[in-house]
Amino acid sequence: MPRRLPPFHYGWVIVLAGALTLFACLGLARFAFGMLLPAMRTGLGLAYDQMGLVSTGNFAGYLAAVALAPLLIRRLRPRATIVAGLLLIAACMLALGRCHGFLPVLALYTVVGVGSGLANIPVMVLVSHWFRRERRGRAAGLMVTGNGLAIIFAGALVPVLNRGLGGDGWRTSWLVLGLISLGIAIAAAFLLRNDPAELGLEPLGDRRPIPPEQIPAKESPDEARTLIQLGVLYLIFGATYMVYGTFIVTTMVEDFGFSEARAGMFWSWVGFFGLFSGVVFGGLSDRIGRKGGLMTVFAVQTLAYLLAGSGFGTAALLASVVLYGIAAFAIPTIMAAAIGDYLGLSRAAAAFSIVTFFFAAGQTVGPGAAGVIAEGSGSFATSYLVAAALTGIGAVLAGTLPRPPGGS
Repeated sequence: MPRRLPPFHYGWVIVLAGALTLFACLGLARFAFGMLLPAMRTGLGLAYDQMGLVSTGNFAGYLAAVALAPLLIRRLRPRATIVAGLLLIAACMLALGRCHGFLPVLALYTVVGVGSGLANIPVMVLVSHWFRRERRGRAAGLMVTGNGLAIIFAGALVPVLNRGLGGDGWRTSWLVLGLISLGIAIAAAFLLRNDPAELGLEPLGDRRPIPPEQIPAKESPDEARTLIQLGVLYLIFGATYMVYGTFIVTTMVEDFGFSEARAGMFWSWVGFFGLFSGVVFGGLSDRIGRKGGLMTVFAVQTLAYLLAGSGFGTAALLASVVLYGIAAFAIPTIMAAAIGDYLGLSRAAAAFSIVTFFFAAGQTVGPGAAGVIAEGSGSFATSYLVAAALTGIGAVLAGTLPRPPGGS
């Protein structure tokens, strides 16, 4: 009996499943943490440096997953790897709601990082399998809308639970997030497919002959240099964006005197503008090239971090939130497309794992260092200014990227 397929290309189902996966593995597992952190700090008596260490533990787990992902993707294939990562996240979130000390939170949130990596890496690799070059940026951009939706959701949910349940509201939040992640794991198991050939399909997009230079017989020195350059750019992104994502709500509450509900509303702005981030910049990079797209995003992020650390008051902070949201998920979108452009399909999974290793290393260092700086200075302003300097360097470095083989 032949399979019944939807009346549209199944690649769009993959995008939907990918958006749900990112909703859980990054949006809830990572970005909701910043919203939960003020209440967790009060409830567990955490210091700034301990807050940074918990975040660093998560990224260390992600780093370990990056090392494991290529092997698991080859043995289990992407779908099974993604589902396993989501189940791991769900189990640890449910357990986090029962924690009563720093060390259990650190251990569990580190394992959440492992699950995030096991889900995120293969789902972004699927973009190169299901979409041809001129559609990859847009497809990846639609996937990462899941992050923005999760931020909006967490920004609305957490203050309501904290208001209704008091000091234990953050515990209920973890339980709710864990149950949602479990549901998404089940949905992903049903919806995801590893390759268009499984359904007798071809990738979505114009079928054009692949230039010979896109399928080289072996890796060239130029290709290796480009991969390292992309990795360094991803490291800069990883070291900076989660400093802001982890601590900006705490900054609003403790430095600007916002109520938790008001801080949650402004954090939801990040999610709202993030809905357009990947789509806009992914589509832009399809038109002007990955190099131009990366330069533009790093420039926007630099301005966002400068405003956050400027001390110019509430208006500057809120402008910073908007700019951060606009650019928040653009780099992963462009990077997923760039890997397919520069390295080709045959090496996309391995190459994406390599650059993600750089990304995870940056994430591991960034929040922990910011927490230590804040513990010494009493605020995160200096950390935001350091982040601005790094993304400024990223904009310059992106401008030196070569043309991809056969493209712009």
